Amino acid sequence: MTFDVQMMINDNVATIQVTGDLDAATAGWFHDTINRAADAGAVELVIRAERLSYLSSAGLRSLVFARQKMGEDVRVAVVGASDLVARTIRLAGFDRSIDLVDA
Repeated sequence: MTFDVQMMINDNVATIQVTGDLDAATAGWFHDTINRAADAGAVELVIRAERLSYLSSAGLRSLVFARQKMGEDVRVAVVGASDLVARTIRLAGFDRSIDLVDA
């Protein structure tokens, strides 16, 4: 599946739509998008994961990067993750650092 990441900012909320596999080969694109959200001063980061088909360990590190880059005052939510992706996040214990929300 082709990877795609798109961002929209509305009222200081950055919404990122991720499609495909978030892994070592695609993490750089995701990081660039996170940097743009942080530079824009977003107060909330919503990662739409309904179309995220796979999250590797490098992809999980990308979510950690997003949490760190945005800062502790910024809410980070992953919305609509598949059971497989949500399970990966939970097994790593990362659901304690972000909000994992059903679509």
